[in-house]
Amino acid sequence: MADQQGADQPNMVKRAQPAKLEQNAGSNIKQVIGIMSGKGGVGKSLVCGLLAVEARRKGLKVGILDADITGPSIPHMFGIDTQRITMIGKLLAPAITSTGIKVMSINLMMNNPNDPVIWRGSMIAGCVSQFWTDVAWGDIDVLFVDMPPGTGDVPLTVFQSLPIEGVVIVTSPQDLVSMIVNKAVKMAKEMDVPVLGVVENMSYLKCPHCGERVDIFGKSQIHDIAKEQGLQVLAQLPIDATMAAQIDRGRVEDVEEGLIDAEKVVQDAATVRVKDALIGSGFTFTTDPSQA
Repeated sequence: MADQQGADQPNMVKRAQPAKLEQNAGSNIKQVIGIMSGKGGVGKSLVCGLLAVEARRKGLKVGILDADITGPSIPHMFGIDTQRITMIGKLLAPAITSTGIKVMSINLMMNNPNDPVIWRGSMIAGCVSQFWTDVAWGDIDVLFVDMPPGTGDVPLTVFQSLPIEGVVIVTSPQDLVSMIVNKAVKMAKEMDVPVLGVVENMSYLKCPHCGERVDIFGKSQIHDIAKEQGLQVLAQLPIDATMAAQIDRGRVEDVEEGLIDAEKVVQDAATVRVKDALIGSGFTFTTDPSQA
């Protein structure tokens, strides 16, 4: 009997997902894209910032919801550490960067940004939800969500509460990369959210003297792993001292153009949205439109 029950476990019906949170009257967000990683320390926030900057350069109205509550690095990256959140009526007004990117982060609400956020998971998840429901985002073409690393409470809250149309997975070229990417991909699939692609950060070092590419962490496996998972590699970002210095100075908006094709990420997410809408209306595809 016990064996039979164990065998039946994988076939159990999934529980219904909670309803997505509604936008408030002060927000008109057209698209939401999550940036996630299976572990910390791989440069997820950097990729989120670069995607936002590139999307803004293409003329889109862009926002960043910093859901990495215990490790919020977005404000420093954009040089808005000293800004503080204000109110528009009963709603919070996000900070605005030098190029017009709107940002909501816990560090913008603290008296001392260096103070740690020592909260339980339920409080952190509630804070992330409020960044959606209680912030007057205005007109936003694409909102990038900098998700906390891993597959715990807060990433689960983001997936269940926000209308995420796709995620970008960030990783690095180390031996554990396959397991890390697999965990993130499986979580996204469990939440029925498409993976738009993978970005490998710290992929290589370009010698400043001769220009030779040096694979500090060994030969990259990202293309093989992406092929196994049916994913596209969106970018392989180098270890770049100039870029690191710009980010340390809060000048991520000055980083060279073209490191990540944000326009393609946004378009792919839009394709998924249109496809889902058509399927929901009863339309049947004879070919996958994302492959056209």
